[in-house]
Amino acid sequence: MKILWFIPTHGDSRYLGTSKGARVADFNYYRQIAIAADSLGYEGVLLPTGRSCEDSWIVAASLIEATRRLKFLVALRPGLVQPVQSARMAATLDRLSGGRLLVNLVTGGDPDELAGDGLFLPHAERYELSEEFLTIWREVLQASHEGEAIDYDGQHLQVKGGKLLYPPISRPYPPVFFGGSSGPAHDLAAAQVDTYLTWGEPPAAVAEKLADVRARAAQKGRTLEYGIRLHVIVRETEEEAWRAAEALVQHLDEDVVAAAQAKFASMDSVGQRRMAELNKGRFNKGNVREGLEIAPNLWAGVGLVRGGAGTALVGSPQQVADRIKEYAELGLTYFVLSGYPHLEEAYRFAELVFPLLPLAVQEKIASPQLTGPFGEIVANNFVPGAPRLAAAS
Repeated sequence: MKILWFIPTHGDSRYLGTSKGARVADFNYYRQIAIAADSLGYEGVLLPTGRSCEDSWIVAASLIEATRRLKFLVALRPGLVQPVQSARMAATLDRLSGGRLLVNLVTGGDPDELAGDGLFLPHAERYELSEEFLTIWREVLQASHEGEAIDYDGQHLQVKGGKLLYPPISRPYPPVFFGGSSGPAHDLAAAQVDTYLTWGEPPAAVAEKLADVRARAAQKGRTLEYGIRLHVIVRETEEEAWRAAEALVQHLDEDVVAAAQAKFASMDSVGQRRMAELNKGRFNKGNVREGLEIAPNLWAGVGLVRGGAGTALVGSPQQVADRIKEYAELGLTYFVLSGYPHLEEAYRFAELVFPLLPLAVQEKIASPQLTGPFGEIVANNFVPGAPRLAAAS
């Protein structure tokens, strides 16, 4: 089981859908989150992509020096950059980071955003383009280890003598992640990627998606790893966690929800449509669980206004750990998580949930590498939890 966190390059806040409680998302803040994730034992961080975000490649490169082990899950956007140039960027970032690059193939699901970036292909053709793009990208990186060049002649893309002089550290290339819910997306995953990601749907729906991708991959003689993208709202008790969920949306109003839902409805992403169907725009400030707790401890309230991943695990540490284990039993290895605000929630999740999961990082949490004492010293004299403190009281 590998747990990744999130760098909120599209902004961060204590409340959804309002400027109240918002904080400046700049390099210093991204750096704080990256250092926290690295120190706490997270496997890596996801950097989002799109016109609402800072460029994920530049942000990842800027955080190499601030971190030691942390991996960066960075977006590939077919059609917005040529595949050999993108492969060269990937090789460079992988080399400079010491082999810490993961890549996230993003075909895009908002026609308006894609048109603004100069890409006008319809949904099906975007997947054709992605198939060709990733074929070239993988082949040129793999060939770079032997100093060879490649040729490719496709419907959308052509390359003659494509070559990289500096190969990546990762062999044969940095691992490729991808998430999509349509039939063409599942075909692409089965043929090309290393890890298939799903958004946080109820376990039965996730199991159905994974079975379909597995079957398609098996037909091609391939096996994949699998992961899930979720938000988390964990507190020491279930009641506190649901109060935190209520607080997260306390400044939302119906007009903002309606506007967001209308925008999501205009997208051609099947995954986004499935996220919207989970919440159906339902919003009751008096009872945030009503109609939005779509499975035990799985809350669709984030997707009222947030595009992409729209569900959160809400509950006590044991409840959240149990839900994660339930997903893991379906065959999921990667858990890409986030919470509001992202700096504080990175600590909260690690401290409360890591010790309950089958992770090697438990040893880091329970037995830090630094020598003690640990915790704030009591009365300038007593180490917290030490026997002499109990005797003195």
